[in-house]
Amino acid sequence: MLLGVRLAILGLQKLGIDDSRGRGRKRLVTFVEIDRCVTDAVGFVTGRRLGKRTLKFRDWERSQPHLLILKPDAQFVSRRKKSSKAIARRMHPKVPDKNQQQMLAYREMADDDLFTTQSMKIELSPEEFPGYKDNRIVCDSCGEGINFRREVRRTGKVLCRSCTGERYYEPA
Repeated sequence: MLLGVRLAILGLQKLGIDDSRGRGRKRLVTFVEIDRCVTDAVGFVTGRRLGKRTLKFRDWERSQPHLLILKPDAQFVSRRKKSSKAIARRMHPKVPDKNQQQMLAYREMADDDLFTTQSMKIELSPEEFPGYKDNRIVCDSCGEGINFRREVRRTGKVLCRSCTGERYYEPA
């Protein structure tokens, strides 16, 4: 959680955003690449949510928290430095538990010692942004609506991904 809070605050500062819930908030999109508590903290601090399409999870199987924050005119990525764990050991050598060492050190460490940052560029399609509206397409097989160009076209039919056999569950 501590890393997520610090990552989010740093990202907002780098983009010059004082109030993530204020003016211009709808054009702010945040990407996370880890499905742990870091993501909860990032969502809380930035005010971004999956349900509003302002918090995006990209499963890149990373063990390091990565944060990418973008708005139309500026984009920024940050990640924890691998060297931060060694710095934590040096800062608190008498604390035997490495997790406690890191927790204490990450509260005190300068941003430059804890994170690496860089400006970057990412292209998003219009449907990735909050507020995008488009016509729903209906699946020819099950009749359910399909949002935001996620349909699959096969043999002249429009299908949802589930009807193509792609799913994360099996019917009982």
